[in-house]
Amino acid sequence: MSFKEEPQSPLQPPAYGNLITILSIDGGGVRGIIPSVILEFLEIELQKLDGENARLADYFDVIAGTSTGGLVTAMLTTPDEDNRPIFAAKDVKDFYLQHCPKIFPHDSHPFAPATKVIKALSGPKYDGENLHKVIRETLQEKRLQETLTNVVIPTFDIKYLQPVIFSSYQLKKNPSLDAKLSDICIGTSAAPTYLPSHSFQTKDTEGKLLREFNLIDGAITANNPTLVAISEAQGHQNFKKSMMQQSHPVGGFWVGWLVEALTPLVDVFTQASGDMVDYHISTVFQALHSEENYLRIQDDTLSGDLTSMDLATHENLENLVKVGQELLKKQVTKVNFGTGISEPYHHTTNEMALIKFAKILHQEKNVRELRSPSTNRGRITREESMKEQTTLSQRTPALSNAIHHSLPDLYKLNPN
Repeated sequence: MSFKEEPQSPLQPPAYGNLITILSIDGGGVRGIIPSVILEFLEIELQKLDGENARLADYFDVIAGTSTGGLVTAMLTTPDEDNRPIFAAKDVKDFYLQHCPKIFPHDSHPFAPATKVIKALSGPKYDGENLHKVIRETLQEKRLQETLTNVVIPTFDIKYLQPVIFSSYQLKKNPSLDAKLSDICIGTSAAPTYLPSHSFQTKDTEGKLLREFNLIDGAITANNPTLVAISEAQGHQNFKKSMMQQSHPVGGFWVGWLVEALTPLVDVFTQASGDMVDYHISTVFQALHSEENYLRIQDDTLSGDLTSMDLATHENLENLVKVGQELLKKQVTKVNFGTGISEPYHHTTNEMALIKFAKILHQEKNVRELRSPSTNRGRITREESMKEQTTLSQRTPALSNAIHHSLPDLYKLNPN
């Protein structure tokens, strides 16, 4: 294993590797804390292999996120002055714990439920000012073209009634999409009934208007952005080689929708959207004989306060952290489409699966560097390359099949 503290090199193109790596993060408001815990664990495992400077953006060909997942995506891929991500995965959780109470202030007044109902009839629950301020301070003036790996963030334009996908892949043919990341994140986070829509424009270098946007939450079209990410990557890569890891929070059905001023209807729509993506992904991967290449980490057992998109009390936020930690210990699941419930299908835990994923990502990055002529390692002879690849395989023998067949079947993963 390598523990050298060397500067992390950019991920070389998939053409030099064996896999296409995609990370997809669902929406869910304050429940974004849950995937932050999962991603922190994965990044720590990568750091054990490649040193503490390793970041998730160094290993994924594309990172996709919707709503709060879009914000996490931007935090993991926006460069700082040293051209490294402004956030390590471990810092995302602290960001939520610090800022969510200000973004979603909690009213503990006994008449708060009645006030919510009245306010819902006149507009969104929150004015969004704190959210806008925090996002702009965090992402500053960085634009989509500057991200450290490809990103895909879905939104929905309420003026033209059509989805708008902010994709790194589309920038060459559609420069009007090169918006500030802060505007993109504010737009994709503008959940109906919770936050106001967000309007902005993009202009060319001469100040000429390119496009006007009037955006709301991307969850309206793709709360689970995995299919969108596949569609974007498909035109640039060999899809059959792809490998995906998705982490997201899933809320249960809210019974008290009238008391909660109809906002649970948003959860109903986004939950249904995510379930349909699960169905399509399973069908596509089964047709490709690659169903084990899709790992979805989720918790559909949330109830009570944990299902809320905006309950930002200290107690609830800490409980969401615990949900993420407990989710790591749970078995890998698949959705039973007869019941809609995620069910365990083998004895591998999410934690164990992520440890294996980290080794695969580490090995894939090394293989690309060996083969790419743009790196110093890529200039070694073919014989030396074969020797080093053999050494890499010996370090992670359980992953030898992954180099030739994408991911190994999850049920074969050994906890030892």
